[in-house]
Amino acid sequence: MSKLGIRVLGPISVEHAGSQLPLAKAQHREILGILIATHGRTVSTGRLIEELWEDAPAGAIGAIRTFIGEIRRILEPERRPRSSSAILVTTGDGYVLKPASITVDLSRAEQGIRAAEGAVNPETRESLLTAALEEWRGQAFEEFSARPWAKNERAWIAELRAGAVEDLAETRLGLGRPGGAIVLLDTQVGVHPWREESWRLLALTLYRSARQGDALAVLSQARSTLFHHLELEPSIRLTELEGAIRRHDPSLDINEDGQSILVRTANATARTGARSQFESVTLLLPLLAVSGSVQFAAEQRISAITAAEQFGDSELAARVIGGFEVPGSWTRSDDPAQSVLIVEAALRTVSTLPPEASDRLRARLLATIAMESRGTVNRLAEAVAAERIARRLSDASLLCFALSARYLQTFGTTGQASSRERIGAEITAIAVGAELPTFEIEGRLIRMQAFCALDDIGAASEEADRIDVLAVRFSRPSRLSSPVGFGGPSPVAPHPLKEKRCPASGWGYPNWRSEDAMKALDTVPDPPQDLMLEVSWFLIGVAAIDTGNRDAGRRAYDALLPAADERAGGSGAVDLGSISDLIDELNQFCTTNDQH
Repeated sequence: MSKLGIRVLGPISVEHAGSQLPLAKAQHREILGILIATHGRTVSTGRLIEELWEDAPAGAIGAIRTFIGEIRRILEPERRPRSSSAILVTTGDGYVLKPASITVDLSRAEQGIRAAEGAVNPETRESLLTAALEEWRGQAFEEFSARPWAKNERAWIAELRAGAVEDLAETRLGLGRPGGAIVLLDTQVGVHPWREESWRLLALTLYRSARQGDALAVLSQARSTLFHHLELEPSIRLTELEGAIRRHDPSLDINEDGQSILVRTANATARTGARSQFESVTLLLPLLAVSGSVQFAAEQRISAITAAEQFGDSELAARVIGGFEVPGSWTRSDDPAQSVLIVEAALRTVSTLPPEASDRLRARLLATIAMESRGTVNRLAEAVAAERIARRLSDASLLCFALSARYLQTFGTTGQASSRERIGAEITAIAVGAELPTFEIEGRLIRMQAFCALDDIGAASEEADRIDVLAVRFSRPSRLSSPVGFGGPSPVAPHPLKEKRCPASGWGYPNWRSEDAMKALDTVPDPPQDLMLEVSWFLIGVAAIDTGNRDAGRRAYDALLPAADERAGGSGAVDLGSISDLIDELNQFCTTNDQH
């Protein structure tokens, strides 16, 4: 039996077996829209009343029940009277759509866009993005655009689509198909005139379509729009693109066979044969990554590693695998599956290196293993070994790389902020002396995050200000090393979670102290070993107290005890307050329960 299809990217409608089902009443369409907008969560009757009427009439509860009954008859015309609905289900004092029974265009679009982000093959990425964007038949929830429930949803959906348009345009550019990107981007800059990336891609697309004058006109329009509407000067990227277009910079071109500047430059710098080309690519990939092309560089890296291993030369493979000397301050891999492949290749290679292979090569492999294993496997020994070699060789860049890997292996237990601050300080000092700006930014990011955990907001703010200056000075993109940006967040004002706990009921959820919540805490695994470690244990501790789960409370107490002098805010983006306060509360909670 085919599923019902619900569309919200445009007029709200329901389709089944190719036919559109009648939704004559606006209340039917709005209730379905609200249910979709909550992403599978229960919507209480009270909330439906609040959303449908500014001044609820007498009998509003009965009206809601009538609307729900009518919607059920539309969705399931063959359902027997008084039998339970398999699609629009009653849960407590609310309603929820069963995801197994329906498909939603918004969900399909989002899944396609997320899948495209991880696609290595550009043809696959183009296909996924094209299909995702075809789901839009208008603006999201457009009939109810002024409703409070729709405004936030429409904002993030618009951002999702705008990003997908830019990704598709850039993919088509990379495939040597600029013509397929012009219409996309021309419409985009009209709808989102503040998105510099759309202006940049449109200008580059026009230039590659032999329309230099139009490309310069677009950049001029971008400058005027940004200044008059937002009082902003164009970014360095736009200014540099304009200069490159005026002088016909060869780096802007793509060969007729679709070869990118990466491949062409690698071929040009290679002395002879494929081996030299691989090593040339290895030199270029880190430069691409730190300049902002992180995803592209990562994809090319896997291809280069796979090809290099086929030569059966472990030293060549080691140079390719360990040559990605790019710092990382975020403690989760963006692509865990890819990291596993890199670690496996590095382990194979380090075990087959000949005795005469250089220590520098061995240290890079060890640091790579530690860095790519972050948050999953304890590889501190490899990081320390790489650091020891780098210190003996007095190699500043290698030492920064090894220290970066060691930093990423410091999350085995909570309470390591002081240690991480010292690592960040050493990376910063080495990088300043050796003129390694990307590592300097990483070192300051590490210190900023550590200072937030150590409750030294003044020092964290100073590091954030310095990072901003460095990012602008060296044209480093904010997405390179940390999801909170090179500039870092403004330190979050303390707001202990114990003052903002979930209410005992509401939002359409069952009581927070239910047996289900207790059982859920019994099966919650230890949090990932990353920057959110203290935050995650803090949340488990608060939930344990709120539900009366003593075992979970003991786990949280034991885990947080090493961090008693810190705040639950090591990421620099989230601050849940003093850990010592929660430790005291957990201790009292567990002791009291023991006495009973």
